[in-house]
Amino acid sequence: MKTNRMTHKIDFSKGPVWKCIIAQAVPLTVAQLVQLLYNVVDRIYLGHMGEGNSIALTGVGLTFPIVTLIMAFTALFGMGGVPLFSMARGDKDDEKASKILGNSFGLLVMSAVVLTVLCMRLRKPILFAFGASEASYIYADEYLKIYLWGTLFSMTATGLNGYINAQGFPKVGMFSTIIGAVINIVLDPIFIFGLDMGVSGAALATIISQACSAIWVLKFLTGKNAIIPLKFSSIRIKKEISIDIFKLGTANFIMQGTNCLVQIVCNSTLQGYGGDIYVGIMTVANSVREIFMLPISGLISGAQPVISFNYGAKDYKRVKDGIGFNTLIGAAYTMFAWMLVIAFPRFWFTVFSDDLQMIDIGISALKIYFFGFVFMAFQFAGQSTFQALGDAKHAIFFSLLRKAIIVTPLTVILPMIGFGVNGVFLAEPISNVIGGLASYITMRLTIYKTLNETV
Repeated sequence: MKTNRMTHKIDFSKGPVWKCIIAQAVPLTVAQLVQLLYNVVDRIYLGHMGEGNSIALTGVGLTFPIVTLIMAFTALFGMGGVPLFSMARGDKDDEKASKILGNSFGLLVMSAVVLTVLCMRLRKPILFAFGASEASYIYADEYLKIYLWGTLFSMTATGLNGYINAQGFPKVGMFSTIIGAVINIVLDPIFIFGLDMGVSGAALATIISQACSAIWVLKFLTGKNAIIPLKFSSIRIKKEISIDIFKLGTANFIMQGTNCLVQIVCNSTLQGYGGDIYVGIMTVANSVREIFMLPISGLISGAQPVISFNYGAKDYKRVKDGIGFNTLIGAAYTMFAWMLVIAFPRFWFTVFSDDLQMIDIGISALKIYFFGFVFMAFQFAGQSTFQALGDAKHAIFFSLLRKAIIVTPLTVILPMIGFGVNGVFLAEPISNVIGGLASYITMRLTIYKTLNETV
């Protein structure tokens, strides 16, 4: 039987490890680039919408914590099961892998329904608690009340896509996001400008595109090309499997959840010290950061199933080779990205806004925010290794350390002791240095050392 190029399977046990990782990482990076367009293309259009564009951008920025919270639950119940799924495959236990996939899908659907209802009912008090003003709330509410209807689509598409990649089909996973993002890019200008729907049009375009991605993911996972298909009989929420998914997914949840916490604290603090314009500047800074995080995020996403598979197969030399490759390439890339931001800050800022006042104020803030970006490579290398090898305790701790223990208190304290609004932007690079080094050094002294002893 002929195999379609897109459904060609990668064997994680053969060939140089770096080639397996690259073969996974390239299409995943493209997929994540396109996935990012779901988020940033709305901001780009709204930032150039004409008069009032800054406040519209600020309003959409205020919805980030809620969107991030939804993604946190997606990571908890979706990506939390992927390492378990990969290890089961490496151990040649397809029945267990099938149960993990079905259990994960059940948890995603249940949490999506609950989140939609709660966020829809509580969106007004939540948005004001997150730093909305009377002016920015109008735009935030207009966007959110439509966006929330796509929660089930978003969680299904993103949460299950990892199981496609974990089966060795990164190109299929790439198309999962490309399809939706292309639709989003096409519909955004039509709805925002052509139909004069503004912020509502941006939200509507997003949920339509998310629905298309979800359909694609489900079609593949229930089809004949999937090695471990999603079967109706396996969609059961079982206590033992759910606990294991929860343990590993908690690290992902905390990473996303603490991002949510930081966004709330940042927006509230910036609103108090600088007003709506600084909330808008932070929206731009976060958007630029998301762009530059893409390649390293794609690298880590591509490496995790490879490392997990070989760990399950007890081939520890390949596991070590994967960790080393992640660290080296990640450090080189993040240093390059940091230099690009320092050299061309105005360019990156104008991608998202043509408000001259916001640009002039925001350039210095962007430089502060990106200082020490290279240390993110060490955070990712350590964090992803803990997750890939099932070390939930360390993965959870270092998720908490950088955001909840370092960034959040500093975001409040630094402005109070004389740094003003710059203190909010300074908290991020400080956490990158401390959190990144702590995560990587601990990984080398604990789980990596164990691999050395067993090779």
